Amino acid sequence: MAENSQNKIELLQIADAVAREKLIEPELVIEAMEESIAKAARSKYGAEYDIRAKIDAKSGALTMDRCRVVVEQVENHFTEIMIEEISDQLPDVKIGDIVKDPLPPLDFGRIAAQSAKQTIVQKVREAERSRQYEEFKDRVGQIINGQVKRIEYGNVIVDVGRGEAILRRDQLINRETFRTGDRVRAYIKDVRAESRGPQIFLSRTAPEFLSELFKMEVPEIYDGIIDIKTVARDPGSRAKIGVLSLDSSIDPVGACVGMRGSRVQAVVNELQGEKIDIIPWNEDAPTFLVNALQPAEVSKVVLDEDSKRIEVVVPDDQLSLAIGRRGQNVRLASQLTEFDIDIMTEAEESERRQKEFSERSKLFMDTLNVDEMVAQLLVSEGFSTLEEVAYVEKSEIENIEGFDESTSEELQARAHECIEENNSKALKSAKKLGVEESLIEFEGLSPEMILALAEDDIKNIEDFAKCADWELSGGYTTVEGKRVKDDGILEKFDMSLKEARILIMSARLKMGWITKDDYEQEVSTEDTSI
Repeated sequence: MAENSQNKIELLQIADAVAREKLIEPELVIEAMEESIAKAARSKYGAEYDIRAKIDAKSGALTMDRCRVVVEQVENHFTEIMIEEISDQLPDVKIGDIVKDPLPPLDFGRIAAQSAKQTIVQKVREAERSRQYEEFKDRVGQIINGQVKRIEYGNVIVDVGRGEAILRRDQLINRETFRTGDRVRAYIKDVRAESRGPQIFLSRTAPEFLSELFKMEVPEIYDGIIDIKTVARDPGSRAKIGVLSLDSSIDPVGACVGMRGSRVQAVVNELQGEKIDIIPWNEDAPTFLVNALQPAEVSKVVLDEDSKRIEVVVPDDQLSLAIGRRGQNVRLASQLTEFDIDIMTEAEESERRQKEFSERSKLFMDTLNVDEMVAQLLVSEGFSTLEEVAYVEKSEIENIEGFDESTSEELQARAHECIEENNSKALKSAKKLGVEESLIEFEGLSPEMILALAEDDIKNIEDFAKCADWELSGGYTTVEGKRVKDDGILEKFDMSLKEARILIMSARLKMGWITKDDYEQEVSTEDTSI
């Protein structure tokens, strides 16, 4: 440092050499040098002084100044100077200006020089980290090739050229091991600017890694002709991908498989032998699910949009194939379709249907006071509740074989009578629980619904207006990646999410919490499943 007055250009040469080595701007290195020299000077003259160093970017000349701020009243003699004291020398000086007093060249001692060096190293390192972050932050979502630098507690540290990345133990494919010097390919999952420098997080288990590998192997995907709609993986074991062709002349599955399986095999090899099912994507959820459960055959699919569930019926001999080893096949199909899947055999479905048939028949026998044959005829024709019998067109009952007009009238009269009796009992019980008239008179709630609400401590219109739609209709919440069922207070009355929303918004409108426009906007919103 002491020799810079004899060879001014040396500072610029050092700055240029460091900048080239660390791939950062020379100006940043010069700035670091200036700060380090100023720091060393303060250790010589006193830390209380505001000493600033300046290196000329062209000549390399070093100047140092003691800086003081011009003030009316001095509070700190080291960094401030009164305007009266300096106005004779500098007539144009104003309060707030900075007065600089040149300092003579300084022969830095060993300790000061070492401190200056540390400051330069620190500043250069910060600049290098900033450059690394700027370089990698826009590469999230890409595949990168690197070389294993070392292994730390099972985590793989990868040299990615101008920085280090970490491939955590939980982001490695099962039974996958790496040694120092191995080449590794991974997906850049995240880049964070942390205090110890940019952290580049890699993954080989992310579904996106599979997508990007296919994009590299299948030109049609890279060109946007084929779209990977969804991916589900059990890393190292099995994966399913749903693909869609935007060109009707190109088979998406065939294009991804390649000639004699060459394209898909290249991906399989990279993923340590992970088996990949390529499935044609379909907007119709049941159709896509049937494809996703391959190689198992499906007999029947029942979709419940509200609860995001699909019930699948398979032949008895296909059950184990549909479920897969340790539930793998149905689990991946569920991830792929984003629906919860219930699988049952044809025998189990038949048994369940028979049970439902018996229960509904018994309901009609008990409430309508009819014999078993009449009850079974009603169930066979699709009637399942007293309300359906009571409120359908009379002709629908008359058209049942063996029924006539008088039978129809009698059945509907008995259904009405039973409903009124049940309503009366429900209302009486609800009033005992303290339900208020505001809720009883609210349009859209049956007495049995009011009783269910009262049993849940919802006893007036204000309590009801505070409810959420899913609290009434039920729904599903995702907890730690698993969908958990939330039972609805009025779910047993087959209330949908949209019906629940309309009722709640009506209550809020009645309470004056929202305007008519708010109400119309909310109830016109398309129903969304939870």
